Amino acid sequence: MSKKKKKNSLPLDYGICHLSSIPVRKAADDRSEMVSQLLFGELVHVLRKKNKSWIKVQCEYDDYMGWIDPKQIIPIDQDAFDRFKSDFGVALDLSSSLSNNKQSFPIWIGSSLPLFDGISFKMPTGKYMYNGHAIMTSDRKPTVDLLMKIAMKYINAPYLWGGRTPFGIDCSGFTQVVFKLLGTRIPRDAYEQAQHGQLVDFVELSREGDLAFFENKEGRIHHVGIMYGENKIIHASGQVRIDLLDHEGIYNEDIKRYTHRLKFIRRIF
Repeated sequence: MSKKKKKNSLPLDYGICHLSSIPVRKAADDRSEMVSQLLFGELVHVLRKKNKSWIKVQCEYDDYMGWIDPKQIIPIDQDAFDRFKSDFGVALDLSSSLSNNKQSFPIWIGSSLPLFDGISFKMPTGKYMYNGHAIMTSDRKPTVDLLMKIAMKYINAPYLWGGRTPFGIDCSGFTQVVFKLLGTRIPRDAYEQAQHGQLVDFVELSREGDLAFFENKEGRIHHVGIMYGENKIIHASGQVRIDLLDHEGIYNEDIKRYTHRLKFIRRIF
C-alpha cells in the first residue's frame, strides 16, 4: 500500500498581506495580545511555522516580529518580495476601494500598492484598480505641511493597542503610518522611534512635525505624539486628539490635568 505524500503547510519564505488589515499577535493564539497590524500590501519574511495555523514573521516595513494566520497572506518568492518592497505607492484616502474583474473591497490609509502606476497596481493574484488617491513616496519630498494634513485625517480615530488603521490605532502606530505616507520610515514602538532624529533642546525650539516622547514613572518611553502648531500636540490617547503641551508634558483641558510627562523632543526631518 503506497503512502500518501504529505502536503507542505504553507511552503513560503515571504508573503504579502492581501486583506484590508490583519492582526500581528504576541503568541501563536487567537486570544493572544495584538501587538501590531499589517496593512494591505505590506510584506513579511517568514521566520518560523507552528502547525498549519500560525507563522512567525518579520514585517519588512519595520522589522517588527510577531505571529499571524498564514491564511491572511499570499506566498510570494524572493524576486517578487524585492520588487514589491522597492516600488510601491501608499493609499492616501482614509478608506477607498480597489477592484479587479472578480471582486471589490476597501483598504485603509497607509496601505501599500505594489508597482503602482497612478491608476493600477499588481498583486500575486493579478492587476487591481485603485479608486482613490495615493502618494508615490519615492517621488515626493517630505514637508511639514503635508505631514500635518495627513495627521489631521486621523482626528477622533479610536485608540487601539497594536492598531495602525483609522478604525483603531495606538500612539506609535499613528506616528509611524503618518511618516510612512511621507516616505520616511520609523520603527513601530515609541521607545524605538525615540532613537531617531535630532534632539530638540527646548520645547520653545520645537516646530510642527517634531515627535515628542513621554516617560512613565520608571523613566521609560511609553508614549509619542506629533507637535502641532504652537504649544500643542496631536496624539492617540483614548482617541487621536489635539492637546496642550508645555515643558511638563501634555495637559488635557477636558479633565483639567496633565496626562503624560515629557521626556524629550526629536526632529525627524
